[in-house]
Amino acid sequence: MTTTAAPEMTIDELQRMKERAQPIVMVTAFDYASGRVAERAGVDIVLVGDSAAMTMLGYPSTREVSLDEMLMLTRAVRRGVTHPLVIGDMPFGTYESSDAIAIASAKKFMEAGCAGVKIEGAGPILSRVRALTAAGIPVMGHVGLKPQGVTNAEEYRARGRTADEAITIVEDAVALEKAGAFAIVVEAVASPVADALTNRVNVPVIGIGAGPAPDGQVLVYHDLTGWSESRPAKFVRKYAAVGDMMVEAVAAFAADVRSHKYPAQEHTYAMAADELSRFKERTSR
Repeated sequence: MTTTAAPEMTIDELQRMKERAQPIVMVTAFDYASGRVAERAGVDIVLVGDSAAMTMLGYPSTREVSLDEMLMLTRAVRRGVTHPLVIGDMPFGTYESSDAIAIASAKKFMEAGCAGVKIEGAGPILSRVRALTAAGIPVMGHVGLKPQGVTNAEEYRARGRTADEAITIVEDAVALEKAGAFAIVVEAVASPVADALTNRVNVPVIGIGAGPAPDGQVLVYHDLTGWSESRPAKFVRKYAAVGDMMVEAVAAFAADVRSHKYPAQEHTYAMAADELSRFKERTSR
């Protein structure tokens, strides 16, 4: 099912969507095919997420994916996307150490066709946000659970369940807006925290596991389509079982090959009778 193509999304239009309380839809995409799905489905933002580390490249966490790998995926997505805003997820190690390194890395995403980049955290990262925006590179912030900072399974937990932690998350979001972020992702936080945060900042807030209060929602493509083999987070809703369907299709193909049911006559190409006769004559010599 396809929807009517909308005008090309812009950062200014995202801001207007927040102001008129129009929900913003963001999904991840990792290649041309998933970019085309996002385009045809009519989403507002496509994030070339570093979750590609696990879903596409088989790494154990987001921390292993390289800048070159992310740029390759970004260019593929860009070739499939026309109307949604494309945001590149800056991978671990490409922006934390200095403003100069962050700008150099972000410029490569912009050259690959992005409208902006996403980086995780606040605190010392605020300097990166200010430097990037000063260089003309739009920045989407990220607070709450920050996957690039997770080093073991126990750290994958909801944040903001204590008052102190909740206050820090809200303060980080406010600081990111002041530093120049055009939008903020808030991940895996207690719903009251996302509610307070969304009301405190003037830029669009995109939630993932943050309840209904944010201005928009994002899910990972492989999670929402049911393509991932891993156990989904609590906040994931599976809208299809694509992974199971793909396994069933390939298994059916394998069974047909092994039982000589495929290819059938309708899957083969024929030769004209006279050409077939000439072919047989010449190959029988």
